Amino acid sequence: MAINDNGARRGLSRRHFLQTAAAGAALPFLAGAGAAFAADKPLAGQSLNLLIIQSHAVTGKKLAEDFEAATGAKVNVTIVPYDQVGAKATLDVQSGVNEFDVLDYWYTNIGQLAEDGIAEDVTEWIERDKAEIKPEDYIPLIYDTYTLYDGKRYGLPYDGDSHLLFYNKEILDRNGVSVPTTWEEYLAAIQKITEAESKNGIYGAAVLGGKAPIIIGSSYANRLAGYGGKFLDEDGSSALDSPAALEAAKALVATNPYALPTPLETRFEEGLPAFLGGKVGFIEFWSDLGVYAQDPKGSQIVDKWGVTRIPVGGANKDPRLALNAGFAFAVSSGSKKKEAAWELIKFAASPKYQEELITLTGSGIDPDRTSLLYSEKYKAFAPQVQAALAGALENALPWPTTPETPKLQQTLADELALALAGSKTPEQAIKDAHAAWVEIIGS
Repeated sequence: MAINDNGARRGLSRRHFLQTAAAGAALPFLAGAGAAFAADKPLAGQSLNLLIIQSHAVTGKKLAEDFEAATGAKVNVTIVPYDQVGAKATLDVQSGVNEFDVLDYWYTNIGQLAEDGIAEDVTEWIERDKAEIKPEDYIPLIYDTYTLYDGKRYGLPYDGDSHLLFYNKEILDRNGVSVPTTWEEYLAAIQKITEAESKNGIYGAAVLGGKAPIIIGSSYANRLAGYGGKFLDEDGSSALDSPAALEAAKALVATNPYALPTPLETRFEEGLPAFLGGKVGFIEFWSDLGVYAQDPKGSQIVDKWGVTRIPVGGANKDPRLALNAGFAFAVSSGSKKKEAAWELIKFAASPKYQEELITLTGSGIDPDRTSLLYSEKYKAFAPQVQAALAGALENALPWPTTPETPKLQQTLADELALALAGSKTPEQAIKDAHAAWVEIIGS
């Protein structure tokens, strides 16, 4: 098994920072996950190339080892930053190099990958192998959002992602702050903490406002969901002209004075150490943070943290999570070993194997199946997180998945960054983002 870093160390991912201690942990080989191949290893002698994001480096290594043990096939893993994986997959196919067999993709790129002919249509394979895949076990919203475009399926979900609101119980207690249920309460809480403790280097929150769409876009999506908004209307047109879209932007900008300096420069690298080091009261983050917060190897807040659902805002009273990030595996259309690549994907996405991954510290994998979300093993492994996700993950706010989505994401991220920087008001930023979206969608 070979690992090619391929530029991945240009920036830390949200999980790479936490995975150092866990990276050496052995993932036990699952007899059930590879039982169909274990007897005679029918893929012995074959080699597959897997393109994977840095956040999944630990699972990529383990997957390569376990798949080879089960089937005999060698898996070469190439790791790239999460924001470059789509471009690299596209270039690989369009250039004719066709190095990769399996692609790790951010679900928002599925429309573009399908339209550009980068991901293989696996609709018939899913139907053929449905007894093994168990598509009915996937959380329907995740399954359709991650894999379905124009009536066809282009992959299988691998990592179900959404944000929760994590908090430091000690900081809240000593400042007389309750766990907020609304964005208005959240703002008051972080203001109170910052005004009382910033002189000691402690702030109300770490607000992820780095300019990348997956960073600032996730913080905005949390508020958009909280205010009852959405990205697109039913007809596919921009919904950024809604009151909820504006209120979400205003709520994000309002955190600026009370957040870890400064939100516009706060990414995974800055936000995570601050929360795990006990320097901030709140952080909106992916659900696997609960595992790391309880791990004494990298956390100073063991037993001092809590987690809740994303707050609501305005007239909306129904808490709703946002499907921030989220990844699936696709067969590259340029692969010369498509059937073998499909076997690797089925192995990685199987319920039994996925249960091992979501209960392994450092894996960075979150539930995407109903059986996993409610499994007793996961409940025991991450009880607080499981309780916060249960009943909410099924009705989360998805991001757009049209071919234009990458352009839409970057345009919105640029406008939100200008608002956070004070160069534009939230009103002007959202108005300009909406106008740009209308043009992009209509072009």
